[in-house]
Amino acid sequence: MMLEGQVAVVTGGSSGIGRATAVAFAREGASVVIGDINEAGAQETLDGIAQAGGIGSFEPTDVGDADQVQRLVNRAVERFGALHVMFNNAGTGEYAPLLEHTIEQYQRVIRVNQDGVFYGIVAAARTMRELGIKGTIVNTSSVFGYLASPGVIGYHASKAAVRMLSQAAALELAPFGIRVVCIAPGTTDTPIIQGYKDFGLEPTMARSQMRGRILKPEQIAEVVVWLCSPGADAINGSVVMADDGFASFK
Repeated sequence: MMLEGQVAVVTGGSSGIGRATAVAFAREGASVVIGDINEAGAQETLDGIAQAGGIGSFEPTDVGDADQVQRLVNRAVERFGALHVMFNNAGTGEYAPLLEHTIEQYQRVIRVNQDGVFYGIVAAARTMRELGIKGTIVNTSSVFGYLASPGVIGYHASKAAVRMLSQAAALELAPFGIRVVCIAPGTTDTPIIQGYKDFGLEPTMARSQMRGRILKPEQIAEVVVWLCSPGADAINGSVVMADDGFASFK
């Protein structure tokens, strides 16, 4: 029960790493509010939270809209009376070769992956400061914020930006006792890689990591839970690689 009595918000909580983390938060004693545009998936996450013995709620949220992100945070405080953890995890991707990549494709990815994280940091930090809570903000970057590959330039740019958003925010929020940490998962079995699996690229993706396997969302969730726990109090402004050696291997 590392997070007993705490209140956590998870964006992108309807699937993948977000869902696994929301359930893990609940298992560790937190009340969880998930924000997502996928209502059907959100219900499955809420069912998982209930099975873990936790309490959860859902707020429809497009993280690319600052007002909706603020509303998500406000709802958490209205429902549970506090905000201790903000996990800015929602993400998306668009595949197209560089010279065929449209401005609209690029901007869609930046809007969710980069702008959405900025909105989440600001909304959570303002609320924590107002409530006098020394909370934790965790943002999802990626190993692809370090390593380039063809066809997903917006994804690379946005995930690299999340690293610096996290480090810059940590510097400014430290005086309020608010920690900001970034995680960089390797290839993880989430909906965002389904297209690659459909093309039969799963074995290739698995070989890119040291132990030759695609990671599970639950493995990343365990890292996030620990980063939000008292045991990780010394970690601030850091990027934690949860990539099974992907970056080192390359």
